[in-house]
Amino acid sequence: MPAVTVLMAVYNALPFLPQTLDSVLNQTFTDFEFLIINDGSTDRSGEILRTYAARDPRIRLIERENRGFVASLNQGLDLAHGEFLARIDADDLCTPTRLADQVAYLRAHPDCVLVGGFVQLIDAKNRPLRTLRLPVDHADIDRYQLAGHTSIPHPVATFRLAAAKALGGYNPRYESAEDLDLWLRLAEVGAIHNIPRVLVQYRQHDNSMSSTHSQAQLDNMHAICRAAWTRRNVPGKFEMTEHWRPGPDRASRLRYALSTGWCAFNEGHRSTARIYALKALRLHPASLQAAKLLACALIKPSPKPQTAAEPLP
Repeated sequence: MPAVTVLMAVYNALPFLPQTLDSVLNQTFTDFEFLIINDGSTDRSGEILRTYAARDPRIRLIERENRGFVASLNQGLDLAHGEFLARIDADDLCTPTRLADQVAYLRAHPDCVLVGGFVQLIDAKNRPLRTLRLPVDHADIDRYQLAGHTSIPHPVATFRLAAAKALGGYNPRYESAEDLDLWLRLAEVGAIHNIPRVLVQYRQHDNSMSSTHSQAQLDNMHAICRAAWTRRNVPGKFEMTEHWRPGPDRASRLRYALSTGWCAFNEGHRSTARIYALKALRLHPASLQAAKLLACALIKPSPKPQTAAEPLP
């Protein structure tokens, strides 16, 4: 049996899929199977997946009708053969040593049931935006997650398969927040940890996301936290009152462009900052903040990037 099952659910991921597949197949750690659930894609994702599967025997490709993301993940848990299960989404990228680093940590720490790592945010053009230096230790990660912050992003998570299955896997009630629920339950049976190195490039899209979907996700996250507070008999305060993704309205998209641009500037990615300043100006030509961002990106040195840990917004 392979040491690791890498699990990916795919639905219409054509623009980014080959890069993601290559980033997994080119890992320095090779004792893995790559379990891919094609969840009824209607673009050319299936064609690409079949091409890759034909030339690499580590790929186990399951193709079927669309059932949804959480159903695909739970099917993957049922079919996985590895001792550990590593998640990756179809638009994100693994660093070459991601699996090696996480397997080494789990083997050295048998009490650990879930390990993540730092992530670098990138945009649709692979431009670097910022590095999320997430909380590292169990207590800090758990404290943030009890407040609604996902401090182990789903695509960088690797966990002990037996532990997740013993807990019943992902809860389908919590679509779009299923990872937070599982991480909180795993934290109740073992240790969780983030490796303080970038292990995944996590893609942010600046396309519109409906406000209805965003609110549903926040509602699920709040319900997950309340359930955890009840299970643990502890008081809690939910801190996630706004979603980081842009909505369909111009004001929301402007805020997102400005926030992304300033993050890129503060990380030293001045060319990316210029691009997002121009996006902001196209949305609001009279925006003083957008003009300031563009001026800083053109003439002002970027500040030294921060090094302190922070939760995922």
